Amino acid sequence: MAAFLEVTTKMFNKIAMTAAAALMATASFAANPDVGGAAMFEQKTIVENAVNSADHTTLVAAVKAAGLVDTLNSEGPFTVFAPVNSAFEALPAGTVETLLKPENKDMLVKVLTAHVVPGDWSAATIAAKAKASHDGFYHFNAASGDALSAQVRGGNVYIYDESGNAAKVTVADVKQSNGVIHVVDAVLVPK
Repeated sequence: MAAFLEVTTKMFNKIAMTAAAALMATASFAANPDVGGAAMFEQKTIVENAVNSADHTTLVAAVKAAGLVDTLNSEGPFTVFAPVNSAFEALPAGTVETLLKPENKDMLVKVLTAHVVPGDWSAATIAAKAKASHDGFYHFNAASGDALSAQVRGGNVYIYDESGNAAKVTVADVKQSNGVIHVVDAVLVPK
């Protein structure tokens, strides 16, 4: 009887550990939303995930043209406000093509790094800082040195560039191994 109980206990423990591992794997997978029709994995870097998003092909091409792949694959952490393809399409005609020319690499780097903030900033943290401020805006700087501001309107987080253009966070808190991505619907344009 004791041998039967010992075998039964071992089997139960093994089943319980397998079930717990499956639940943990599902929970960590479910924590990140899909972006651009692709799964986003917390153990991958910003670039490793972004290349799989059908909504970010223009951004990925720009990051490659600017020579920022190694930077955004590095340890970080970084918070990236990642404009979707339609955000780039909304810019004046010819803007993207002009920025992608080799002679405009410095300008492209400035535009892209205006979407990157050092650190790992969740949407909840950004929203809390905006709500706690005296003017309803959280003011901070991008890696480019440009000023950004965040505001909460109608339950949504908006990021503003120095010209007052707003980008709505449409998908928040996409965790990466080296930071976090917040998908936005507009391009932040530095002055």
